[in-house]
Amino acid sequence: MLASSVLSLCRPLFQAGQLVMTPGVGSLVQGGQLNLMRYLSRHLRGDWGDLSAADKTANTAALRDGERLLSAYDISPEVKIWIITEADRSVTTALLPDEY
Repeated sequence: MLASSVLSLCRPLFQAGQLVMTPGVGSLVQGGQLNLMRYLSRHLRGDWGDLSAADKTANTAALRDGERLLSAYDISPEVKIWIITEADRSVTTALLPDEY
C-alpha cells in the first residue's frame, strides 16, 4: 500500500523496491511529526534534498550506473532523515542518521 501511494504521487526515476522505515522514523510518522510520503516522492524523483553538490553529482552517476542512492532531508533544525535505495533497487529505507 505504501509503495503504490508513493508511486501515484510522482513519476519515479528508478524502482524503489520494498519500502521500509526504521523505528525512529516510524515513531516520527506515528507522532504526526513527519509526512514520509513527501520525502519518498522527492527521493524517487531525484530530488536528493540537503546534500552537498558532490553528493548530488555522485547520485546522478549512481542512478546511471546502478549504484546505491542516498537522499538527506532536514525536517527541522533537530531532525534529519536519510532515504537510501540499494544498488539492486530491491529496498528503499527511511532512517535517522543515528540509526545507520
